[in-house]
Amino acid sequence: MDASYLTNPIVLIIDTLGSLYILAVLLRFLLQWCGAPFYNPISQFLVNATHPPLRFLRRYIPPIGKIDTSSLVLIFVLQMLVNFSIFMLQGYPLNIAFLTIQSINDLVSLLINIFIFSVFARSILSWANPGAFIAASAILVSLTEPLLSMARRIIPDFGGIDLSPLVVLLFLQLAKMVILPPLLQLASLIG
Repeated sequence: MDASYLTNPIVLIIDTLGSLYILAVLLRFLLQWCGAPFYNPISQFLVNATHPPLRFLRRYIPPIGKIDTSSLVLIFVLQMLVNFSIFMLQGYPLNIAFLTIQSINDLVSLLINIFIFSVFARSILSWANPGAFIAASAILVSLTEPLLSMARRIIPDFGGIDLSPLVVLLFLQLAKMVILPPLLQLASLIG
């Protein structure tokens, strides 16, 4: 057996648990930023799951206006720790610049994916059970409405058919294609 026999499962566990917690903190940040209902069960879960480290960080890192900077710092530090752990387990040398750029790339990708999946989920929920209250639908509306309302102002009305989700999805995919490759190329040049 080679060394990857044990490192691959450990990398999987670190990546999965770290990514899930980073997702929880990022969702909490986004929901707080867009004014999602605080007493929604999903919001309450995210608040309870992420409160201990944020309570500590908020003592030292104040918010800037509506932006919860302690959440952003926690997200970035966690992503750096996850990437550092994985790189060390896989035997890569420590390169802080590469680690920083890779972490930024991972977080931007996660942010765009959150919006892509949120728009998809909101569209499916609106087709399957329009008008019904589901805890997730209130969160999805809060999260996606700023993007969808901008798209509705740009595209004309097509007689009751809302094409704004298609426009937003197209924009998000283009953002992925424009933003992520230069970051990856910069990371590969440094690494």
